[in-house]
Order: sequence, then C-alpha cells, then structure tokens
Amino acid sequence: MKHIHPYHAPITRKKREQQNNHKSFVIWFTGLPGSGKSTLAHQVEEQLHRMKARTYVLDGDNIRNGLCADLGFSVKDRAENIRRIAEVTKLLVNTGVITLTAFISPFASDRRYAKKLFSSEDFIEVYCRCSLDVCEQRDVKGLYKKARQGRISDFTGISSPYEVPDNPDLIIDTDQCSIENAVKNVLTYLTHNHFIPRT
Repeated sequence: MKHIHPYHAPITRKKREQQNNHKSFVIWFTGLPGSGKSTLAHQVEEQLHRMKARTYVLDGDNIRNGLCADLGFSVKDRAENIRRIAEVTKLLVNTGVITLTAFISPFASDRRYAKKLFSSEDFIEVYCRCSLDVCEQRDVKGLYKKARQGRISDFTGISSPYEVPDNPDLIIDTDQCSIENAVKNVLTYLTHNHFIPRT
C-alpha cells in the first residue's frame, strides 16, 4: 500500500529458529467437518511439544469466536476467514513457531492463496480424507443433522461444496486408521522431509 513500508527488524526468523533449535513451518490440515482435523492437529502438537518444539494450533472454532467473529459462511466470508488465518499463520511462522492450522478451508482458491504466502519448504498441506457418512456419524455437535434439516445454511458437505485438494503433500485416511497411526504418519512425513530431526 502507498506510504506503508515494512520494518526489517534485527531479530530475524532465522535467529529465532536457531534459538528454538528447529525450523518453523506450517502444517495446514483440511477436510470435511468431522474429518478429524482438529484432533489430529492437537495430537501432532503434543508429540512436537514433547520434542521441545515451539508450536501453536490455530483451530476453526477458536478463530471464529475471536478474530473472525464478524464473519458468516458465505463464499466471500469464507475467503476472508482463510485470508486472515493465512496472514496470522505467516506471522507465527516468522516468529519461529511450528504452526498447525485445522480449518475446513473448502475452496481450492483459498488454499492456494494461503500456500502462496509461504515458500514451498514452509507449507505442508495435509488432507484429512474421510467419507461423508463417517463424518456424519462423528457429528457430536449435531451440525450435520441441523444442516440436513435446513436449519444451517452453507454447510460444507451438505449445502456447500468441499473441493478436494488436487495434490496435497500428505493424505491421511482418518476413517480408516487410528489417531495414533495418523499422528505417526504425519511425524514420519516431517522426519523424512527434514522438517524435524529423527528421534
């Protein structure tokens, strides 16, 4: 923007990473409501925390109660929701923190926007693949039921589409494996691709 110039602080991301003894990056979990994104993100964070990594999880419900409380679920509002999340994620990664995001992020264009804010070495897209039937069976909040009854509009998977990622970095079939194996798959990916050291 005109007359706005970024300030280049002397404490850089690289210096923060050196202090943390690990690099920073984002793991972007996407999938249908009820596919296990938040559960998996928090379980992966627990394992990284045990490794003494600095981490933070951005979760859909929490963001909707604060930063994005003014947004609805129209296509325009969903895009703005992801834009804000992506920018916050970028700030967190710059602080040297491994950031895990758990959002439906149903539209490919919004996920592309988020990904473009990072280098290819900093962004890991994890698709939590789960059948709609299983997602509905897990519906502890009763949201699918309300959507089926027409009481919730623009609900992903029912009255609003979910665009499956074309080429995610990792696919976790959350309706076919245990949470323990899902976490193991994510950590294996991180070690094999040198995001975290082998233990």
